[in-house]
Amino acid sequence: MKYFYAFTKKEFLESWRTKRILLLACIFVLFGVMNPLVAKITPELLRSTLGEQAAAAFPDPTSLDSWQQFYKNINQLGIYLLAILFSGCLSGEVKAGQLVPLVTKGLPRPVILISKFTVMLVLWLSCNLLSFGITAAYTAYYFPDNLSPNIWQALLPLLFFGLFLLSLILLSSALARSNYESLFITIGGMAVLYLLSLWPKSADFSPLSLINENLAILQRQSSLADLKWIFLVTLGCSLIFFYGAIRVFNQKKL
Repeated sequence: MKYFYAFTKKEFLESWRTKRILLLACIFVLFGVMNPLVAKITPELLRSTLGEQAAAAFPDPTSLDSWQQFYKNINQLGIYLLAILFSGCLSGEVKAGQLVPLVTKGLPRPVILISKFTVMLVLWLSCNLLSFGITAAYTAYYFPDNLSPNIWQALLPLLFFGLFLLSLILLSSALARSNYESLFITIGGMAVLYLLSLWPKSADFSPLSLINENLAILQRQSSLADLKWIFLVTLGCSLIFFYGAIRVFNQKKL
């Protein structure tokens, strides 16, 4: 436990010194502010560009538009920002030989992976909850309607998807010889999921469904119970990726 605590503390300090935490926090705060703001000012933008008559054909914005912006930004930008920032979490240190002194002094290799995964998971959860809280506050202020009753239930699948994403990043970094190669493997893994989504039946088991059903859950058109098998598949894939990362890293020359 002392090894885990010490190395996890070192990882948090490194993330702070390299501005990863600051960058993630700033961008996710920006997402939180922009989500309801974009929904609010869209009618004004339409009137200024299309004219009053054309803009009148579009419905007035609601809380659903704000939450749609939230999930769009996180799913399309937040996920890949995390992949870019942590793609070299292992490969970079292995290439630089930074882990050799620690391992030779008794630091177990699995502890390195567990600590790195813990730090990434804490940042993933913290940044999403921060952005979610800001979005929820401004959405309640700008759009006091009852069209988005399940905001917390809709968020859970997104947070859970982080397990899959982070374990994929960790495995990619263990396999890769450079940061760019790790990022390429991670993006390749996500691309496989998107290609698989072209098969309609994949929605019943693909982890990608966890970030595709948020708005349906938000409006009570779907429920978390409907995703129970997808949760299990996502957890299973995450454990397999994490175990694979440990196996690869244990055999890797530092």
